[in-house]
Amino acid sequence: MSYKYSKAALLTGTIMAGAMIASPALAQVDEQDEPALQAEPQEAIAPIVVTGSRIARRNVETAAPVAVVQDEEFKLSGTVNVENVINTLPQVVPGTTSFSNNPGNGTATLNLRGLGATRTLVLVNGRRWMFYDTAQIVDLNTIPSFLLDSVDVVTGGASAVYGSDALAGVVNFRLKDVDGAELGGQYSITDRGDGARYEVHGAIGTSFADGRGNATVYGEYYNREEIFQGDREFSTFAIGAETFGVPLQQFGSSLLEETRLTYQGDGTTDSDILNDNGLGFFQTPGDLVPYDGRTYNYAPANYLQLPQERYLIGGYADYDIGGGHTPYAEVSYVNNRVAQELAPTPILVNLGLDIDFVSEFLSDATIDALNDLDASESGDDANDGIVPFQVRRRLTEAGSRNSLDERSAFRILGGMTGPINDYLQYDAYYSFARTRNSNIQQGNASLSRFTAGLDGTGDAPINIFGAGTLTPAQVNSFRIQAQNSDISTLQVITGAVSGTLGDFSIGEYSDPIGFAAGVERRMVSARFIPDEFLASGDVAGFNAGEPTEGGYSVNEVFGELNIPVEFGSARLEVTGAARYSDYSLDTVGGAFTWAAGVEFSPIPDVILRGQYQRAIRAPNVGELFAGSAIGFPGATDPCGTAAATSGALRSQCLANGVPEANLGNAAIIQPDSQTAAFFGGNPNLAEETSDSYTFGVVLQPSFVPGLTLTADYFNIEIEDAITTISLQTALDLCFDGTQTDLSSVNCAGFVGTRDATGAFDRNNAPRLGGANIANIAVSGVDLEVVYSTMLPFSFLTDTGEQDLNLSFLGTWTESSTFAPDQNDPDNVFECAGFFAGNCGEPTPEFKWTARASFVDGPLTTSLRWRHLDSVDDQGTGADPDFATYNGIDTIDTYDLLDLTFSFEASERTTVTFGVNNIFDTLPGTPLFDENGIVTNRPNSLLLGDNQEQANTYPSTYDVLGRDFFASVNFKF
Repeated sequence: MSYKYSKAALLTGTIMAGAMIASPALAQVDEQDEPALQAEPQEAIAPIVVTGSRIARRNVETAAPVAVVQDEEFKLSGTVNVENVINTLPQVVPGTTSFSNNPGNGTATLNLRGLGATRTLVLVNGRRWMFYDTAQIVDLNTIPSFLLDSVDVVTGGASAVYGSDALAGVVNFRLKDVDGAELGGQYSITDRGDGARYEVHGAIGTSFADGRGNATVYGEYYNREEIFQGDREFSTFAIGAETFGVPLQQFGSSLLEETRLTYQGDGTTDSDILNDNGLGFFQTPGDLVPYDGRTYNYAPANYLQLPQERYLIGGYADYDIGGGHTPYAEVSYVNNRVAQELAPTPILVNLGLDIDFVSEFLSDATIDALNDLDASESGDDANDGIVPFQVRRRLTEAGSRNSLDERSAFRILGGMTGPINDYLQYDAYYSFARTRNSNIQQGNASLSRFTAGLDGTGDAPINIFGAGTLTPAQVNSFRIQAQNSDISTLQVITGAVSGTLGDFSIGEYSDPIGFAAGVERRMVSARFIPDEFLASGDVAGFNAGEPTEGGYSVNEVFGELNIPVEFGSARLEVTGAARYSDYSLDTVGGAFTWAAGVEFSPIPDVILRGQYQRAIRAPNVGELFAGSAIGFPGATDPCGTAAATSGALRSQCLANGVPEANLGNAAIIQPDSQTAAFFGGNPNLAEETSDSYTFGVVLQPSFVPGLTLTADYFNIEIEDAITTISLQTALDLCFDGTQTDLSSVNCAGFVGTRDATGAFDRNNAPRLGGANIANIAVSGVDLEVVYSTMLPFSFLTDTGEQDLNLSFLGTWTESSTFAPDQNDPDNVFECAGFFAGNCGEPTPEFKWTARASFVDGPLTTSLRWRHLDSVDDQGTGADPDFATYNGIDTIDTYDLLDLTFSFEASERTTVTFGVNNIFDTLPGTPLFDENGIVTNRPNSLLLGDNQEQANTYPSTYDVLGRDFFASVNFKF
């Protein structure tokens, strides 16, 4: 398993009149001793609810860093899909994206701090959003970006406020009310003329009943065209490994369209048909000749950018029925179709080739040579008409493998809010969300049907003996169309009261003490229904799958307190939150989470803040109940070692079903080097636990108007993290001489799995799933600088001035570690500054986004700079003496520039044009010699085997090249 731990960071700060604001501007307070002058400005500020708290407050700063991305950033960056802006934020490591073809599932996910999408809680308007599968992950494709008012990102565990899943933090997408009508569209295309994306949207919002009600309805259509890896020079050929003196070179598959055979018998091979290693292939149809080392280039048929088509409709409304009591409702529906495409199916089978059965497809010379080979075999195998071969065939006649995911997601919500008295407000709602995914796979093949066409057991032979030899009828004899389904539901019932303790406050000029309290019930269920062929394992093409079904519920009670104190020009605010959760899962049961924070402003120019939080994540449905698939890993059973004959290990092995006479006898306990085991969900999983803290400073010097500087240190550590463990690790954890309860989490998978001899029974093999065994930690510093001022000149207005807005937001990652076994301090992987190996996606130590915007009347000109530090290959970086051909061990510092022009043609019309990746920075074009060896090194973005796909990391490093977009927006 690869783990991706980038500690990304602060948002992408204020750009253009609020394009991004990671630290909301602090109100400037006149430094006087007159109390009335201090209290009066506060009365003019309406209380608001900031993400990370349920308490409405006048001061938008909190003890927890809350970064805010305003809607303008989505427009300036030419973004339709939410993922494209989110993944540029320094806090975020790309998850699944529009470039995730293999692996991929047609979704876009959010991976905050590189801790995984399952550990990031996604909200819309402060409420949990619908997820798409048994992993309970939100697909960002279901969120309408054109309706976004802002996106709030909270660092650190937030379970005390929102419940399970918020270990890395919370991302809250706020949708805006629409007053009037809005119609818009956008078109994007690369400078190579491919990968077109177009979108149209509309929204109508109106207030009614003298402003007591508001209703908004909206709709969107989005279409994205595919780009193949063969459409870019850097990804036309798969590039192979570059280690230990092996040069960077073309890399292909040994499963050929000309069919490669490997002889597996004991006869005497003929050099006319097989090479010294017993390998041959059909260079021309019907003629078997010695294999010459050629491979199949599978790269060009793979998608680089996935095609997508999305329909999205919805609406929300509220109405004040009197006295401020306001029922509200939300409804949304999304139909999203995304396809992945791979090279034609590779099929590998071991079989006995029936010479007579397939003779019509073979040349006379090949038939004679095979008969001679058959005659040279020993014993009963001689002259039986069967020759044992391993067959490697690329089924090009069947076309590419295509996997189409069509997801339909539906969500409704109804609730009511209103005042209880002058100090208290209530809010209660119920929501129901359901997502159904239909995954249709084209290009699979039945292994049994394919084999039957070669070994004489089928109704008719098939011709695989050369490129292009399979007829349509033969292909149809073994081709399979498979369909999987996912169905997920989420129900939430919440009631809360918030407000203040009357006028009670600490200090004459302080705000009243605020509090919130409430209850919540959540019900989760999910199913994975595999196609019958995939479930049977009789399939080549896409991976098999077993059924999954499960769910759970949780009842919670929570509370929060905010104590502000003001004295003179100084302000102190102390916060606390707590939540108790009672899960229907016995292994989780009751869980208590809490948070405490403090914010201190000694003078209006300075804020010091810090927080500490305890958070949890309950295991998801997939981790608990995923169907099992059998495997045969190599492992050593401790009960078959000498140590099992005495001490505590002896007692454990006896209790697990090993006969005393066989203790320590490896020949009986473990007769094979490989041991059967089922891998799937683990219903005995407990919750993950995280402790996180942040502390920092916000500076807004009054002597430099318009300047804000922010620095926050963050530290998040997750214990008992769920990870899939190997059979050997599971054996070592259970049979370690200390376990007294064999039904415990570490041992439950081995109960009742041994036969009468004490060996593991292959028909009732050990069952392994995830385990609460790992430790994940990340720490670093988020940095932000925002500056706004007026320039003393203008080209388009009579004012003689224009606005200049500058922002810099970045994260320095101090450490990002993963320990597969938290009890083994010597086995910890550091991923800050590394990629590949155990780290996966690149995790630069320093990542930033900066923007400069000039606002001259109706014209905004904005330049964005995206930067990633260099990263080392995690597999080689630990050894500075490790030499690689052409230096693949480091990806160099990476920078992109984007330019946007936005023009307000009228009060109701805005036209925007932009270009992303101005200088067309891409992985370079490799040059090959006659042997397929790369003779140049165009840049360090061109990687060998240590890459995700397409010879690079396409979700981190741009693979489109220079990309243009134009949009128009009308308001009525």
